[in-house]
Amino acid sequence: MRSHWSKAWPDPKLATLKEFPGVGLDALKFLHEQRKILFHGHEPLDTDTTPTLEGESWLLHNHYTQAEGVANLDKVPEAGALISIGFAKPLGGTGGYARYIAIAPADWPNGVTVADAPGAPLPKQTAPLRRDEKGVMRPQAGAK
Repeated sequence: MRSHWSKAWPDPKLATLKEFPGVGLDALKFLHEQRKILFHGHEPLDTDTTPTLEGESWLLHNHYTQAEGVANLDKVPEAGALISIGFAKPLGGTGGYARYIAIAPADWPNGVTVADAPGAPLPKQTAPLRRDEKGVMRPQAGAK
């Protein structure tokens, strides 16, 4: 879902907003059940702003997956691109950061190499994240 939300990154105010661009439950059901998509990506960090995150809940309970916090969607063709996903799940983590690469038709004007594409605007960590005794993810001091 291209909303141009990522154009405002890394503004910390984004994390405090109560509403952001989202995908409604009816649209999700149409895309997945009628158009037969298996996966979708969006720029905000959640699918929707409903109190129960109904869209996200429906996706995950129906065995679909999604990409949250995706940048540069304005540079991907609306149709005709193949998406390649590379990811790693850190040991002890709940998930991992991913890089999504759109392989577009040769005549697409917005292409760059992976080396030239900007990375996610995430802070650098001084140590790997590990769960503490309460289960909270924190940088592990002294870890290599």
